[in-house]
Amino acid sequence: MLAPSHTPPFGIPHLKPVLALVPGVLLSLAVAGAAVGAEYLEARFAGDSYLESLVLAIIIGTAVRSLVRLPQSVEPGIIFTVKRVMEVAIVLLGASISLQTLVEAGPRLVGGTAMLVACAILVSYLLGKLFGLNAKLAMLVACGNSICGNSAIAAVAPVIKAESDDVAAAIAFTAVLGVVVVLALPLALVGLSMTSTQYGVLAGFTVYAVPQVLAAAQPGGIIAVQMGTLVKLIRVLMLGPVLMVLGFTRRGESSGSIRLGHILPWFIVGFAVAMGLRSAGAIPPALVQPLADASGRLTVLAMAALGLTVDIRSVTHSSGRVLLTASLSIIALTAIGIGLILMLDVG
Repeated sequence: MLAPSHTPPFGIPHLKPVLALVPGVLLSLAVAGAAVGAEYLEARFAGDSYLESLVLAIIIGTAVRSLVRLPQSVEPGIIFTVKRVMEVAIVLLGASISLQTLVEAGPRLVGGTAMLVACAILVSYLLGKLFGLNAKLAMLVACGNSICGNSAIAAVAPVIKAESDDVAAAIAFTAVLGVVVVLALPLALVGLSMTSTQYGVLAGFTVYAVPQVLAAAQPGGIIAVQMGTLVKLIRVLMLGPVLMVLGFTRRGESSGSIRLGHILPWFIVGFAVAMGLRSAGAIPPALVQPLADASGRLTVLAMAALGLTVDIRSVTHSSGRVLLTASLSIIALTAIGIGLILMLDVG
């Protein structure tokens, strides 16, 4: 006689991972809704939207995380929204960008981005060593600052066999300072009298994470958003060569593996495919704006979740030397970025 099966019909057990996402996704939706509502009230009563819903979503999410003890049940949904929802938004954004933009960017901008990453890693690493960080922690901060924040730290950590405490410290400060950069960078748009193209390139050069670029570049308009996203994706691609170099130099001491997904994430491929389809005319013009709008809505949702991952209190548990290193690294990265924009005659 066959043993009775404990698996309910119709694959019901497979719903459990999906249901586990619901609390966090709903919380992210609530924060995003509050941000959209705050922007509406801002425009209605102040006459203009001085803070876009993207930035408001970060602020509100961070405030919730820092002031409220959230239940563990919301974590899977928040992580899912930060990662997967934003990745989909980036792919959809590709449909609003023509390959002509990449052609206009030209080899100088691509080469300049590679130069930026190399110089920023070197400067950040030397700053870390100057302030007494161990070599692995200094490298984590340098790569996080120079490439793509937490994603770079997570990718580099297994390659250099970093300690969990070092990874946590680097991620804590990167998360908090990444939000600071998003909020402060728009000052450069007015203070330095930048064009939309220049400001977009600066956002792509300096902001940590791909989703944060969209928020930081928003004050510069759609051209700044498009240029910022393009430059940032070029910068993210630099993670591949960096991982390969680190893996090669540490091959004798590290068993960390380099995954293809670290070097070429699927959403970058999707972004490129969508951009190619738009350029080839495969996406009807009538769909371009709706796809861009959908990307924007998903981005607000992802930014709300991103804010929900940032706890200001976590900074107090990490070394002041990491904060000093990361802060000076941001300043150095911005200075290098402005210098390259002037040198390349961008905009």
